[in-house]
Amino acid sequence: MLSDIRPAIVSTVLFTALLGIGYPLLVTGVAKVAFLYQAEGSLVKDSKGQVIGSALIAQPFAKNEYLHPRPSAAGTNGYDASGSSGSNYGALNPDLAKRIRGDAASLRASTGHDEIPDDAITTSASGLDPDISPAYALLQADRIAKARGTSSGVIRQLIAAHVEHPFLGFVGQPHVNVLMTNRALDAAAPMSTPKT
Repeated sequence: MLSDIRPAIVSTVLFTALLGIGYPLLVTGVAKVAFLYQAEGSLVKDSKGQVIGSALIAQPFAKNEYLHPRPSAAGTNGYDASGSSGSNYGALNPDLAKRIRGDAASLRASTGHDEIPDDAITTSASGLDPDISPAYALLQADRIAKARGTSSGVIRQLIAAHVEHPFLGFVGQPHVNVLMTNRALDAAAPMSTPKT
């Protein structure tokens, strides 16, 4: 009986070591050499080398001088990477409909536009989508320009320069990474300092 069991035990140990330890170490090593930025979490650092976020995870930006991300249902207050999830509300849930109506009315009032892009009022499945549509980004241009003391045209050009197009021209949708564009806003259109 032991002679029948031995090949199964040896195979289990061998394939566990090979596929459970060796293969993941090999893939991790290749990733760290060939794709270090991605393998380390696509971390974004400021000029002092401090990590300020990840290009792959949304963060809350609420100040008028910045692009605002999609709403988030991740965690209690949103944008919580440890609580990544959508709201789990069905499309006909009255609480979801009430929140969307309120968010849409607020955006219409603040922007003066009747057309509101879907991603401006709906959460993503993870609640941490780092990108918004070009339409939502451009909808925010006037607010950002006013807060930064510059023209809407300058902000619109900067946003247009940060539109990422679909992979291979057809995989995905055009999008704007909120964190990376906000960093570009700080560099290209810094906040005006009050005159004394």
